[in-house]
Amino acid sequence: MFTKNKIHFEISERKVLLHAFDAFFVLFTLYLLNLLFDFQYFQFSITNYYREIVLISYIYIFGSIFEMYNLQVASNQFQILKSTVFTATTTVSVYLLTPVLSPELPKSRIAIVIFYFAVLFALLAWRYIYVFFLASHRFVQNVVLICDKNQVEELVLGLENVDPHYKIIGFVNSDSVCEKDLDFHYVKEIKKENLEDFVINHNVAEIVIASQKTDGITADLYQQLLHLLQSGNIIREYTQVYESKTQRIPVQYIARDFYRFFPFSRSNNNKLYLLLARVLEFFFSSVGLLICMVLIPFISFANLLGNKGKLFYTQERVGKNGDVFKIYKFRTMVENSEANGAVFATASDKRITPFGKFMRKSRIDELPQFFNVLRGDMAVIGPRPERPFFVTEIAQIMPFYETRHVIKPGLTGWAQVNYSYGESIEESLIKLQYDLYYIKHRSIFLDLSITFKTITTIVFYRGQ
Repeated sequence: MFTKNKIHFEISERKVLLHAFDAFFVLFTLYLLNLLFDFQYFQFSITNYYREIVLISYIYIFGSIFEMYNLQVASNQFQILKSTVFTATTTVSVYLLTPVLSPELPKSRIAIVIFYFAVLFALLAWRYIYVFFLASHRFVQNVVLICDKNQVEELVLGLENVDPHYKIIGFVNSDSVCEKDLDFHYVKEIKKENLEDFVINHNVAEIVIASQKTDGITADLYQQLLHLLQSGNIIREYTQVYESKTQRIPVQYIARDFYRFFPFSRSNNNKLYLLLARVLEFFFSSVGLLICMVLIPFISFANLLGNKGKLFYTQERVGKNGDVFKIYKFRTMVENSEANGAVFATASDKRITPFGKFMRKSRIDELPQFFNVLRGDMAVIGPRPERPFFVTEIAQIMPFYETRHVIKPGLTGWAQVNYSYGESIEESLIKLQYDLYYIKHRSIFLDLSITFKTITTIVFYRGQ
């Protein structure tokens, strides 16, 4: 975590920091209001301690929905203002309207205004401190790669795009065949014999080994790595770094040894987790279908005008264990949209009708899939089910693609909330990396994260 002269916070540590100081700044500001101005609405007491817990819980819940804990948003001074105002406004509104868990509504309106601006000011003050100090370049972590020269561009862009504070400042070419010096402008090339000196002189915090050719790790290079490790330097394998930073499984680097690198989540066999998930799925499916029934008259009328065709649409999809089932959706495309054969849908697909585009953006088109969840064909959370034609096509390129089918497909999933449309085989493989990450790390906490991100997608009208 620490280098000699610089402090670097890992992604998980930065999120803990944001959560912890959100609570501290809000409670400390309200405490000062009590101490200096005898603010009556929100008072601290041992008997009513739960009121502080409820307030902070609301901040965390709505902060997750409005992306306050998205590190890209938290590092942008303009996006911070929007996410913080949304969070503070929703938190205070809900807190005021739950008097069983919060204090009784104050008789004076000025007390409500003071309470709102106290919460908003506290959150904004801490978030701008984070931007100008903790998210600044003085906390950048310098990294050295050991890899083949033809890998550098992909590795650098892949890691730095997800964590701008993770700065790769040099690489050692581990390709023993390629001895020719090339003019490489991404990062500085370090001679193997100079690695130890470079690490010491440039304050390198971490060395990442991404080489797939063991003959490139010479005896001299190995000895230098051993000395650096003994001196307290951190040396990590690339797939570990990639997975922790991107929250994806780097299938392109572990293809030959996939099953050795991919332990399945214990939650896949945890009966308590599966029972809880099924009970919640039954509840959400029932609520979802009730909402669907309420909306059907309005959707039918709009469909008659905008889509001019059948209201519902069914399609074969591949489910758990490779079983094929029929998925139900509100139709969003023109009829006979695949007269010339199956093709991937795209973000700007001309086959999607104007009303269909609205339903996709708002995710209304997927409401009938709660029937699939109720039947047991699908789960609420899991990899999105793909069509048999595309499964066969992708599986020929990447045999372990069908690993997605060890669990039920879902209405929403880790790939859906982190990546846009899979408009091609290549983009489907990227979504596969997210799906495999979910299968590997499946847990109640990851499910909650996906739930909040899905709500964010709906609130900000980002459906696909």
